[in-house]
Amino acid sequence: MLITEFLQKKRPELTPPPFQQRQVAALCYRNTDTGKRILLVTSRGSGRWILPKGWPIDGLEDPDAALQEAWEEAGVRTAYVRSTPVGHYDTYKKLAGGKVASIKTQVYIAQIESLADAYPEDHQRKRRWFSRDEAAQQVREPALKAILQAF
Repeated sequence: MLITEFLQKKRPELTPPPFQQRQVAALCYRNTDTGKRILLVTSRGSGRWILPKGWPIDGLEDPDAALQEAWEEAGVRTAYVRSTPVGHYDTYKKLAGGKVASIKTQVYIAQIESLADAYPEDHQRKRRWFSRDEAAQQVREPALKAILQAF
């Protein structure tokens, strides 16, 4: 291609890089006779299987915010949560106004003692227990798959 042809071509629109945001997630599990079972919920948008997660909450430490999300999205009533994350995974999310954010989600392990039958988002989501391998197959993010497989 000649330089004049190159200069005559329309320059593609440049998209600004996404900005970094942070979320917290609860890797909810229970021990059974057949091993650990992991609780996943469906996302409201696409219906894919995910961990309960959300934005940090003012006034709550991140592990407690992850438990709050587990209550709202999955009905986790009683659980013991570890204070340090087991890992994180990265995703992109389209926000209101069309902005794209890079999301770093910190994952906190929560051992579930009890679930409620009714909870704030029970009409918007499904919840289901999976084996570790089944849960890893259901989620989309490679780093989350790795966290689940190592758990």
